[in-house]
Amino acid sequence: MIDTALVILMAAAAFLLGACPFSLWIGRAKLRRDIRDFGDGNPGATNVFKAGGRMWGVIALTADMLKGMPFILISEYLLGYAQPIGYIIAVCAVIGHAYSPFLGFRGGKALAVFGGTLLALGRWDIIICLVILFFIGFLFINNDAWTVMCGMAGTLVYLSLTGADTWEIAYVAVITAILLMKHFQGLKTSSGTSGRLLSWIRSRGKIA
Repeated sequence: MIDTALVILMAAAAFLLGACPFSLWIGRAKLRRDIRDFGDGNPGATNVFKAGGRMWGVIALTADMLKGMPFILISEYLLGYAQPIGYIIAVCAVIGHAYSPFLGFRGGKALAVFGGTLLALGRWDIIICLVILFFIGFLFINNDAWTVMCGMAGTLVYLSLTGADTWEIAYVAVITAILLMKHFQGLKTSSGTSGRLLSWIRSRGKIA
């Protein structure tokens, strides 16, 4: 039997843990820099790398992924709740990261914490699909925002065609909407027509 009060408590805790800006804190403590002064200005792990800390960037990325996992694992493996509860908790963790109350309800772009929730949920099919689509997008699209959104849209198509669970499709659809809002400014820029792969081939040709 599901304890509604406990589920609400875990969802709130997942939101608050997701809202913890570990990347920003690592940048301040270890790099002595505000990572929002770099890259796209977001308090995410990518800008820890851009601030000059490869090792700390990896640690920040890992922390952002891990913070999406604990309460999903507690829900499913300790309490034995059905997966729909896990999806609800996962959404709360992602929203916490994307709209952190510790940062005036601004936050990172939420891809890392989203990845962490997928690991906790055991959705390897979605992870593999996203990795493949993101890699293809990386090769043929110049704009990262377009790469992310094309990958998410492609994953929704894949889930629909393979008859995935309604909760699974709904979860990815909600995250897609959140990512759309977080990448909206980047989507205003053209996706580019040459792509990184073609640009690399051309550059190699010039060198040769």
